[in-house]
Amino acid sequence: MSSLTACAALVWRAMTPADLPAVLRIAALVHPGYPERAEVFAERLRLHPAGCLVLDGADGPAGYCISHPWRGEPPALDTLLGALPARPEAWYVHDVALLPAARGQGAPAALLARLRARAAQAGLNTLSLTAVNGSAAYWQRQGFDVLPASGARLEKLGSYGADARLMACAL
Repeated sequence: MSSLTACAALVWRAMTPADLPAVLRIAALVHPGYPERAEVFAERLRLHPAGCLVLDGADGPAGYCISHPWRGEPPALDTLLGALPARPEAWYVHDVALLPAARGQGAPAALLARLRARAAQAGLNTLSLTAVNGSAAYWQRQGFDVLPASGARLEKLGSYGADARLMACAL
């Protein structure tokens, strides 16, 4: 399959409960150092389906995004939320994972455009995320800045590893 054909075949769509087994497989392949229980993914989908997307490729799911309105500090890794905040501060990008074959084809740019629009529709003016595995430089190129971490933020970031960075991007 040519790169152009592969790119044209990649489409972000709403995640459904039927997608969760594929999402968990992708998570295990892409983020083996950051395991989360199936219940965490299912809860995020139940709490905020508008923020849960699957990247469909020609051969099935090639990636996913879990995102939702949230507060200033990130939720700890592998933690159930219980509920979303009544007064969120930002649209939090909890997880983005792409299989190697889906990379380099513009999927993250399309995703960020979609998430920015959803955040704006929700009345939020910031996207935030936790960069892991040395990905902070990538997210900086996408317009995100590293936020200072102390107190509760630092404690929550610790669950993601020593190189984790809380980042935000104004809309």
